[in-house]
Amino acid sequence: MRTEYLAALGIPVWVLRDSSGSGAAAPIEAGEDGDEPKHATEAATWEDLADAVQGCKLCALHRGRTRTVFGVGDRSAELLVIGEAPGADEDRQGEPFVGRAGQLLNAMLAAIRLTREDVYIANILKCRPPSNRDPKPEEAEACTPYLERQIALIRPKAILAVGRIAAQWLLQSDEPIGRLRATIHSYGNPGIPLVASYHPAYLLRSPRAKAKAWEDLVLVRQLLRDTS
Repeated sequence: MRTEYLAALGIPVWVLRDSSGSGAAAPIEAGEDGDEPKHATEAATWEDLADAVQGCKLCALHRGRTRTVFGVGDRSAELLVIGEAPGADEDRQGEPFVGRAGQLLNAMLAAIRLTREDVYIANILKCRPPSNRDPKPEEAEACTPYLERQIALIRPKAILAVGRIAAQWLLQSDEPIGRLRATIHSYGNPGIPLVASYHPAYLLRSPRAKAKAWEDLVLVRQLLRDTS
């Protein structure tokens, strides 16, 4: 079975947040349309938080969205997977990592004996940037308290940040993903082990990098074993 998972991956068989901070969600300022100030920490439950995200107008991205993309999976998962932002398919369906990139992510998780339902999957942004452009710092800053509240509710044992933008934002680093990967970082306080790896969409374009992504997945698997 493991050999089949690695074959699906195409692999031959052979820590803008302060990572040393308190981990508490920062206050969200008033929205551009004059909304009253809101705080992610006021969302005591998942339902409250989902409602806050669904109605969010804190940056201009709300004007062009079809649906917000809150997150999906086990809300008490040991592993939290974080990407950068929804794409066109995610915007239509309201779920992160669907389409070809989502299928590859599923195969990556299966390679370490996890399913999509075993983990929690979210993005830095909850709304799609136009034409799938990179998130702007102010957009990521507005959305991050929602993600931080999700992290506080999940209390994962490990985080897998997929893609340069997600890894750089979470770790507050400008290092390329090639230097951030293959290392155990720490996010928040108390620190949650964080591993950075390539985004599935990148792996679809650059299949030779899948072997390195497998090394990162092995690191995640070992982290989960060590903390169990």
